[in-house]
Amino acid sequence: MPANVDHGYIVKKPILSEKSTFAMNEHKRYTFLVDPRATKDEIKAAIQAIYKVRVTGVNTQVRKNKTKRLKFGAVTPAPTKKASISVHPDDTIELF
Repeated sequence: MPANVDHGYIVKKPILSEKSTFAMNEHKRYTFLVDPRATKDEIKAAIQAIYKVRVTGVNTQVRKNKTKRLKFGAVTPAPTKKASISVHPDDTIELF
């Protein structure tokens, strides 16, 4: 991705599950669904620009979707990318 891309295209939405909410409250780790082509540096810059926090670490995971059988054949959705962000202990992100 080019460096001049809008940050809203890189970070799509936060992932709010029981596991991610626990990590958010206990370990200052936030989980986001991001563009599959984005690099860790681009994700870090986008989070810092959108939420005005200091990012200390970025871990990514590409999640391959399972094939679903429908009446007109088998369909495999496109893979998605999940990013787990660590922020500075003094910073927080308000998602609610």
